Amino acid sequence: MDQFLFFLVAFLAVSSAVYFVFARNPLYAILSLIVTMFSIAGMYILLNAQFLAIIQIIVYAGAIMVLFLYILM
Repeated sequence: MDQFLFFLVAFLAVSSAVYFVFARNPLYAILSLIVTMFSIAGMYILLNAQFLAIIQIIVYAGAIMVLFLYILM
């Protein structure tokens, strides 16, 4: 079950990263990058690295992406 969840979250991370590269609208690109960061945090949780997952969410998905959205708006 853990392996299935890991591959599911990994597929979500890779597919949202590919969408980030090919998105024409910058807002959709940033939102897909946020999904990528959350799915990477989910992979950290599945690998029992909870501290890295929390730091990933706070720093990258929280602060950096909000800054990108603020600059875009």
